[in-house]
Amino acid sequence: MRHLYWENGALILLDQRRLPTEEVYITCRKAADVTHAIATLAVRGAPAIGVAAAYACVLAFAESATSGNSIPQQSTFNAATEALREARPTAVNLAWAVDLQREMYATLLAQNASYDAAYQALLLQAQKVDSDDLAQNKEMAKHGAALFDRPVTILTHCNAGALATGGIGTALGVIRELHLQKKLITVYMDETRPLLQGARLTAYELTKDNIPCTLICDNMAASAILNKKIDAIIVGADRITMHGDVANKIGTYGLAVLAYYHNIPFYVAAPSSTFDFTLKDGSQIPIEERAAEEVRQFQGVCSAPQNVAVWNPAFDVTPAELVTGIITEKGVLTAPYKQAITKLKEKVKQ
Repeated sequence: MRHLYWENGALILLDQRRLPTEEVYITCRKAADVTHAIATLAVRGAPAIGVAAAYACVLAFAESATSGNSIPQQSTFNAATEALREARPTAVNLAWAVDLQREMYATLLAQNASYDAAYQALLLQAQKVDSDDLAQNKEMAKHGAALFDRPVTILTHCNAGALATGGIGTALGVIRELHLQKKLITVYMDETRPLLQGARLTAYELTKDNIPCTLICDNMAASAILNKKIDAIIVGADRITMHGDVANKIGTYGLAVLAYYHNIPFYVAAPSSTFDFTLKDGSQIPIEERAAEEVRQFQGVCSAPQNVAVWNPAFDVTPAELVTGIITEKGVLTAPYKQAITKLKEKVKQ
């Protein structure tokens, strides 16, 4: 599925707001175009946001520099990428990718690089973020599939597939690998209110790949676990702290509580770039609150009184105590998470 790619000096994005009924692509020629696409969920999913942001920094450089002249000061580049960095506060991959490009830019300034050399260096790093994500997805898929020694039925939430990454997906990458290894009976997926990423995106991906799946409403998850013999829950993540607390799409915490009560494994699949090594625990994760209209209506059709108060957090935080394991490209992390994540941090530095 080609949903995010660089072509002729522009970033091309599949507009995920239009799925599954239309496949429409957006051509982003300015950093502001990518910022808008991220803020309005035309592109979403923590890893995919990171990849898009890395390419957006190339566009920001091209806008702030003049070909043939010396490249601007660091403050100019930072200012050109600040709105991008703040487009969505919870997904750590966004800030991670922008900061990575800012570090590259600082190196280029120290080297007194030319415009052309700086442009190519930033583009190459964005392409590396992109290709690394694909490689990491494949490693996660292998590690995750190895957790199961028999055919299983999986429940997932939101969309943690190819559309949310630069590769085959995090949670859905594991599910795809289980399917390839003939260890998947079927997948149950929550529709994921209020924007229906499970219904619009996960169902879209799995049906296109002929992977057996069944769509359920969010409030059917408990009954599905009880009656459909769910063997495990696998979800993605937008930010993971040193304590092992996990921020993911709203509704994830409820699934973790259900998994705990029913004594089934609850796994999180995420690359190392989704870990925020600066945060002690989940209380420090900023939770994005989105527009009330996302709840009062859907695709322009009113579904509630227009004057009713709305609380619309995009994410919730699942405490580490409810997480059976975190599937990464480096292996599966288990409790005690602080020690396991500290070891992961050291591996990432190498």
